[in-house]
Parts: sequence; C-alpha cells; structure tokens
Amino acid sequence: MSVTFERRGSTALLTLNSPATRNAFTDEIRQGLADGIAQTRADAGVRALVITGSGGVFCAGGDIRGMQGAFEVNDGAAWRARMHNTHRWMSDLLTLDKPVIAAVDGPAFGAGFSVALAADFVLASTRARFCLSFMKLGLVPDCGAFYTLPRVVGVQRAKELMLSAREVGADEAKALGIAMELHEPEALLSRALALAASFEDASPMATSLIKRAMLNPGELGASLDAEANAQALAFGSGYTQGAVQRFLDKQAPAFNWPKE
Repeated sequence: MSVTFERRGSTALLTLNSPATRNAFTDEIRQGLADGIAQTRADAGVRALVITGSGGVFCAGGDIRGMQGAFEVNDGAAWRARMHNTHRWMSDLLTLDKPVIAAVDGPAFGAGFSVALAADFVLASTRARFCLSFMKLGLVPDCGAFYTLPRVVGVQRAKELMLSAREVGADEAKALGIAMELHEPEALLSRALALAASFEDASPMATSLIKRAMLNPGELGASLDAEANAQALAFGSGYTQGAVQRFLDKQAPAFNWPKE
C-alpha cells in the first residue's frame, strides 16, 4: 500500500510508503491520504493524527513522470477540477478537529512541504530538508501553501521561499518556525507518537474549539480557489512541459536562485 493507516492507541498513524517513488504525490498517495484523513475524522476514538514518510523520506513532491500524460490534454478546466479534488481532503486535514503532527524525516519537497505545513505541529529530524520546488517547473505552490506558509513565517519570507524554490535545512526550519522541534532520525517517530498520545485525555471539545478559533474558513476557501486557478494557468503556460522534460533528462532546471 502506498499509504498505510494504523491505530496506535488513541493515535492514528498515516505513513507515506512508496520507496520506489520516494513517496512522491502519485494518485495512489493522494487517495491514501484522503482515505486516512476521512477515517481519522470519522473515528471518535482517535484523538490525534501523525503523518510521516518511510525510508528516510517524507515526500519528494509531485509525481513529475505522471505529469507527462496531462500535457496531451492540457485542459485548464480539467486541471482545476483535479486541484479541487485534492483540496477536498486538504481542507479536511486543515479543518480536522484533532491535533495533527507531521514527523518529517529527510526531504519534504513541493506538495510534501505543503502537507507538513497543514499540520498543527511539525517535528523534524536533523536531516530534514524543506523546499517549495514548484518554481523550478514553472508552477505555483499548492496543497494550501498560499494559506499556511505566510501564517507560519510571515508574508515576506513566504514570498522568498516560494519564488526562490530554495532548500531549507533542519536548523533553519526550526529558526523560521516551520519545525517546532528537531530530533535524531531514530527518535523522531517515537517523539511524535508520544506528543500525540498526550491528547488522549484532553477535552475533545476544547481541542476542537481552539483549532477552529485559529482558522479562518472564508480565507482558506478563497485561498484554495485562487490556488487552483493559478495552478491551472501555470500548467498550461508551456514552460512546465519543457521543465518536466529537463527533469526527466536529468538536466539542471533552467531557473536557479540566485542566477549562477
């Protein structure tokens, strides 16, 4: 299975588990996350959710090889529909009335970074790396990053991370507030599960009310809608097709920050 779902006492554990693709955002990964989030939401016995990746990788980002077929269609409406389908479960994750903890080991690139940002708490290993790599493909950040990242690091820094597509190491991620804690790789998951277990005896109502008070549903909905429209336009621009081919040919991206 590309995503595994486990119950660890009162905690649900979702693990991205596709080593061959470095846990890239394939359709199977998307569906597995959607199913796991729905299962977590529906189970009153689950008090917290932990999301992690296997094999020393949180998520390598979008399934770039899988994009090739989409170029043949190049239908903006179809791409917006695809984005809105993703937004359904991303919205469910962002509005989940239970604490969400991301345990990030290794790369969290592209949509993987966005998923981590959707968590209430990000615990990272000392070898974690974060990157909103979309600009290298001529795309815009998605999976809610326009909403989440500025709320974490501020607008100016969010623009810099989005426009530069540069990598952020573990220490900088903690300094910026992206990661709440850093741990050695072998201790990361146990710490995430221990933090999740602490909510077993917490008030579900108080937990839900605190999370809802921190969320602006109207702003979230408008941001996700604007994101879907922007990504459809970017995908159809022609730049992305060439950038994807460069990636598959193992060539360096045309865009680099700063220009060499």
